[in-house]
Amino acid sequence: MENDSLIKMATVKKYSLPKDAAGPIAVLRYKATDTSKTTLSSAEIFDEGSELLIMDIDEGRKTSLPGISELKWSKNGKLLVLEGRKAKGAPESMNCMMVYRSLEHHLDTISNSGNEFTQFAIDDNAYQIAFTAERDSSAKALQRFYKLWYWKNGTDTATLLTDNMSTGMKLGWTVSQYAPLEFSKSGQRLFFGTAPARAPKDTTLVEMDLVKLDVWHYNDDYLQPQQLKNLERDLKKSYRAMYDFTWSRMVQLGDEQIPDIIVPDQNDGDMFAGITDKGKRISLQWEGATKKDIYAINPETGKRVLIKKDLDGTALVSPAGKYIYWYDEKARHYFTWHDSITRNISSAISTKLYDEQFDMPAYPNPYGMAKWSMSDASLLVYDRFDIWDIDPEGKTSPICITAGQGRRTKTVYRYLSTDPDEKFLQPAQTLLLTTFNEVNKHSGLASYKRMSRMLPATVDEGPFSLGNLVKSRNTNIYGYTKETFERSPDLYVKLDDGTENKFSAINAQQSAYSWGTVELVKWKAYDEKEAAGMLFKPEGFQAGRRYPLIAYFYETLSDSLFKYRQPAPVRSRLDISFFVSRGYMVLVPDIHYKTGYPGRSAFDYVVSGTREMVKRGLADSNRLGLQGQSWGGYQIAYIITRTKLFSAAWAGAPVANMTSAYGGIRWESGVNRQFQYEKSQSRIGATLWEKPQLYIDNSPLFSIPKITTPLAIMSNDDDGAVPWYQGIEMFTAMRRLGKKVWLLNYNGEKHNLEERRNKKDLSIREQQFFDWLLKGEKPTRWITEGIPATEKGRDWGLD
Repeated sequence: MENDSLIKMATVKKYSLPKDAAGPIAVLRYKATDTSKTTLSSAEIFDEGSELLIMDIDEGRKTSLPGISELKWSKNGKLLVLEGRKAKGAPESMNCMMVYRSLEHHLDTISNSGNEFTQFAIDDNAYQIAFTAERDSSAKALQRFYKLWYWKNGTDTATLLTDNMSTGMKLGWTVSQYAPLEFSKSGQRLFFGTAPARAPKDTTLVEMDLVKLDVWHYNDDYLQPQQLKNLERDLKKSYRAMYDFTWSRMVQLGDEQIPDIIVPDQNDGDMFAGITDKGKRISLQWEGATKKDIYAINPETGKRVLIKKDLDGTALVSPAGKYIYWYDEKARHYFTWHDSITRNISSAISTKLYDEQFDMPAYPNPYGMAKWSMSDASLLVYDRFDIWDIDPEGKTSPICITAGQGRRTKTVYRYLSTDPDEKFLQPAQTLLLTTFNEVNKHSGLASYKRMSRMLPATVDEGPFSLGNLVKSRNTNIYGYTKETFERSPDLYVKLDDGTENKFSAINAQQSAYSWGTVELVKWKAYDEKEAAGMLFKPEGFQAGRRYPLIAYFYETLSDSLFKYRQPAPVRSRLDISFFVSRGYMVLVPDIHYKTGYPGRSAFDYVVSGTREMVKRGLADSNRLGLQGQSWGGYQIAYIITRTKLFSAAWAGAPVANMTSAYGGIRWESGVNRQFQYEKSQSRIGATLWEKPQLYIDNSPLFSIPKITTPLAIMSNDDDGAVPWYQGIEMFTAMRRLGKKVWLLNYNGEKHNLEERRNKKDLSIREQQFFDWLLKGEKPTRWITEGIPATEKGRDWGLD
């Protein structure tokens, strides 16, 4: 086949390429009409509804096989595993498994007479294959037992490896058809899943007589809504098991007591980790997380040893399997376990390894870790700015590989892996680091050679945002995108000599439109702390002229100063680029919170920032607006009960009443909302019974009489995060008191809009609402008159 030729193909179902090899491509498609190909000979009679096409680009050869339903390549491209679907009426009328050898251009059938094949695995050397299949019972059997089958190169057919009667299988359990199969790197271990065999469905029950009932019980691990939300997942739940080819036996690793099994990256270590929160799950309702018990598991015997009880956090296994390690959120340090000894390996680091700016009433999150070194020699973890190299044995002192340069310059260094298969770091490896300056928000790249004792060297840095970085495997040639608010992301390539070339110009049409600029602004908030935010200005901004201003906010957003904001129909937020192009200024203030006073904290930063823009002669005090969604919507609802400063407010999915929201359900996940107020974003830090006044003081509903700002609410009836009755409580209270208020319910929509037609409609209404109240334009009919139910679907009131 000629170089640079283009192949087009219709009716494609799926296609597959080997992960680590160039060569043949497998394409599964509907019944073919192309006759310019070779058909593999086979004695089987296959379903003609679909076919597999194997194309060898280098040799220009096409090979066809009908009736293929599933396929999987080996990583090296030597083997292609296929499931064949036999035609109805064919002998035995069952499916089969086949192996195609790409080098020999040869097809073998390795298993016949299967009702269903569900999982396939090939080892890295393309020498072994495993799959699960149900073969023995009839296709209409009420209860099916799946079995694990195994084939290796040199054998004619696959043999049974494990089933529900095998030694090592728990009584009443069976091989799971849902669990993925995986060989270890060495090929000496095969991981699969087992599960309790489910009793067959009682077919004597009549549907019309069945009671539809949910029973909520106080001792349930999870609330019924969460159980129902996860029902399909739980019905397919399996527990990890392993077949050891060295000892020719099965080892059950996990079960209901220890459901989560963590293995090393290569799956060949001498120690696994087991994690369980059984018996501790009820507290999820108010904690938002559960404490974990950590076990060390011997993979040869399945023996378990408890090594850490009631951990606030979770555990992992080092790549070579030498250590079990974890970050303890309560102790705020990293720990390793090895040879029956638990070690605090970060106690010698004086800087905080957890979020210094965390302002929720819970344990702060760690900044995280970068990578382990080869042979588990050390691990790299982050503080706010720098990177530390830590001895997992705790024998040598931690080394700050960035030598404190990050903290001195307020620059955040983070490791960026450019190899998706990288498991660990080499001793003298050159690390590529991303950089972000917290003061000026500049981004960049730096390089650091391990073991060199040199500071990171800057590769690139400036007032832009970097993304989508890739690196040549054997050279220092980088590809990445750069963007700012004024420039959409374009592709750049930096060569070995430091030369940077721009390879794209994807948005030339922007020059024909009004755009704008953005700058970082700072002021003093009402809590006497320095505040920061982004100020977006219209194109052609004129000093001395006062502009209408909309404040848009959530928590802290100023790190996105140099992000491009594409104008498009919005899901819920403010389309900043669009409004700025229409002559508005947009202020995006960062908000920092005091536990127990989330509403007041929002007021301190949003109102102080808005008034500062007025004080500086930038914003018109009579044309100020607010827009926000979810947590931002709540803050808007609170702020307008405390000030008359704003002429218009738009709140998406606001919580109006914390006392009624506190005990509710987040229906998208089925979890209770209590944790959100006690430990998380709502930041009350106490139960409703401990500090009821804080719930009342922070609820806009109880201060509705003070509102003078016209308010538009979006509250959708299928919102799974904030119950839509919260918007209804706000609307009906304001309506009763004669306040100007509108409520938009996009029928069947979620917390954020998903359908484009609704996004477009919301964008139009936001524009009309703010143009009326902040620019003096004539209001449209949905604003002045509303839309009667009799006109629903006929008149949208937008004219």
